[in-house]
Amino acid sequence: MQVANDIKESQKLIDPFGRHVSYLRVSVTDRCDFRCVYCMSEDMTFLPKKDLLTLEELDRLCSAFVDQGVQKLRITGGEPLVRRDIMWLFNRLGRHLDSGKLEELTVTTNGSLLKKYAQELYNAGVRRINISLDTLDEEKFRTITRWGRLPQVLEGIEESLRVGLKVKLNAVALKGVNDDEVDHMIQWCGERNIDLTFIEVMPMGDLGNEDRLEQYWPLSDVKRQIEQSWTLNETGYQTGGPARYSVIQETGARLGFITPLTHNFCESCNRVRLTCTGTLYMCLGQEDAADLREPLRASKDDDLLHDRIRQAIKLKPKGHDFIIDRDSQISNPRHMSVTGG
Repeated sequence: MQVANDIKESQKLIDPFGRHVSYLRVSVTDRCDFRCVYCMSEDMTFLPKKDLLTLEELDRLCSAFVDQGVQKLRITGGEPLVRRDIMWLFNRLGRHLDSGKLEELTVTTNGSLLKKYAQELYNAGVRRINISLDTLDEEKFRTITRWGRLPQVLEGIEESLRVGLKVKLNAVALKGVNDDEVDHMIQWCGERNIDLTFIEVMPMGDLGNEDRLEQYWPLSDVKRQIEQSWTLNETGYQTGGPARYSVIQETGARLGFITPLTHNFCESCNRVRLTCTGTLYMCLGQEDAADLREPLRASKDDDLLHDRIRQAIKLKPKGHDFIIDRDSQISNPRHMSVTGG
């Protein structure tokens, strides 16, 4: 264990602003079985399957980051569990947990396939999962996801809790949609010892007819509404992500806020994102990118790949510039499903 930690300390990825990049989010597919109104247009065009990295290549890339001090891997999509043979990748990456080089392997999912995969995820070493769920109302759920079924997701949550996974719900705050459900969601999560995080709508990707300004509900307003009914005690709890947490005194559960617009979290950003095509984005809201597929395929030796990763981290910007107003509803043309949620 000590050898693994020494290796990580000596090869830390440090960006130009002194931030230690220790967290890699990996999109394994841009495809999803939902079409959420703030994430995708209903008529999405997905990447040809031939353009995607193989699972073996994704394993090698993730392992290269782990060798350079990344301590947390989050598998994302699209919906990661729709990727064929995805559990092979989870099981392979689990070896880094066993060695002590990796502290956490986790996943963000819409929950549609958790009833099938929860036990296998636990067996692979996953202990904590994020589930994107914006409403507990079945009719609203159909409207938001377009293609989803709420009972299927709730069964997946139940199975995840049964096998011992720690569950956190991520809910995008949507004005006029779920603004009347906040108290119910807090109560529901508290009864199940589930953490809940609210997220502001991010101005990424063209959503067709959807008006993102109409969707946008600042979390400063959400928090004020919550505090009318609940007592929030601030805490220093961190998961390695951008959420700021409080503990709800009445339930004991944690409540997080991710505020890319009203109060960005760039000063402590420790994350980079790898797409399913091998493109590394140093910032969710910027167009800075590095191609890792080329050095990955150029040599079976990882020296070139390691060097390209280090060079890419040197390009990490100080922060993003998300803005939502009537004239600018798209700050970045990439859909979230392309970059990885």
